[in-house]
Amino acid sequence: MAKILVTGGAGFIGSHAALHFARQGWSVRILDNLSRGALLKKADPNAEHNWNRLAEEPGIERVRGDVRNAADVEAAVDGVDAVLHAAAQTAVTTSTVDPATDFDTNAVGTFRVLDAIRRTGRKASFVYCSTNKVYGENVNNVPIEEEATRYRFASEHAEGIPETFGIDLCEHTPYGCSKLTGDLYAQDFGHLYGIRTGIFRMSCIYGTHQFGMEDQGWVAWFVIAAIRNAALTVFGDGKQVRDVLWVDDLVRAYEAFLERGPKTGVYNMGGGPEMTLSLRELLSQLSDRLGRPIEPATGPWRPSDQKVYVSDIRKVRAELGWRPEVTPEQGVDRLLAWVQEHESAFSHL
Repeated sequence: MAKILVTGGAGFIGSHAALHFARQGWSVRILDNLSRGALLKKADPNAEHNWNRLAEEPGIERVRGDVRNAADVEAAVDGVDAVLHAAAQTAVTTSTVDPATDFDTNAVGTFRVLDAIRRTGRKASFVYCSTNKVYGENVNNVPIEEEATRYRFASEHAEGIPETFGIDLCEHTPYGCSKLTGDLYAQDFGHLYGIRTGIFRMSCIYGTHQFGMEDQGWVAWFVIAAIRNAALTVFGDGKQVRDVLWVDDLVRAYEAFLERGPKTGVYNMGGGPEMTLSLRELLSQLSDRLGRPIEPATGPWRPSDQKVYVSDIRKVRAELGWRPEVTPEQGVDRLLAWVQEHESAFSHL
């Protein structure tokens, strides 16, 4: 039986991946220090919620530990055939306030995991949860067109941002820098030490069991705030667009890489140009479903907020035979139903 380690396994993406692989017959070990709330300096039931629900699933071993601690990581990678590295500090705004913790978690933590794999000699496959923020402000140099409810890339970038897009000579925010550091180390460990490596530069991932907040997880946060009548702020004009990807579609891409991916693969990962959503469009759908207007406050543009980001997913489709399946409308409706069913979990708002 193949064995996989999922770092950050009590997080949103990590917990979905752990459950998926366990149900596919893998032996799954998760490593998590349950620190998301402390990192974000906010009340956050996310980690405990997912940690507890994973306890109910056979085939999952839960380990409390920290990717920044070499001894914890060395013990966790022992005997595994693959590592999905989802542990991270995930909020851009948090990284600007506390860049040291962001760097330790994202850059040093990723190095610890890669180096532990290298030292085992087992050459376990490594899947890295990277981000579109590795492209930084360069994305804002792409010509855009303005429409009534959204911005759109001009026709020469209609397919989105490719993996060959420039990553330097621009501002990134500390979060973008720390994730890019891990991205580059993952590629180099693949080339230098022969570790099979898949890097997924993710756009907006959303789904059930996601405790979004203003700093991170905007689709889930808008849904939660709308249902709870919590204070909601739109920064900028609300026409910002992202390609959104339902979390189960993402996990299928990870599985596809482990099953048939190349020795080293770097993929822009999102819904692509057919699965996009603006803030205004999401608010409109939520207002329609809830039968009442949603009137958020407004605020200034945030640092390095890209007006448009859409992933060019042609490479991942061609190399892994993968495509997204859940449309934004379907996904938002599923998320809305889940939050309504579990509304008591959000009583801290």
